[in-house]
Amino acid sequence: MQMRKTRGTLSADNGDVPGWVLITLMTAGLVVLMWAAAAPALKSVFDQAMNKVVAF
Repeated sequence: MQMRKTRGTLSADNGDVPGWVLITLMTAGLVVLMWAAAAPALKSVFDQAMNKVVAF
């Protein structure tokens, strides 16, 4: 009797896969948007640092 109850409980626990997929996709989208917005500033900082190193 106990084994049937346990099996039923385990098979009924499917998790929330669509929710996790949605969270993962939204996080990836936010990273892409933030990267697109910050790319020019990061390139500028990198170029300035490289110019200072080369001029040294």
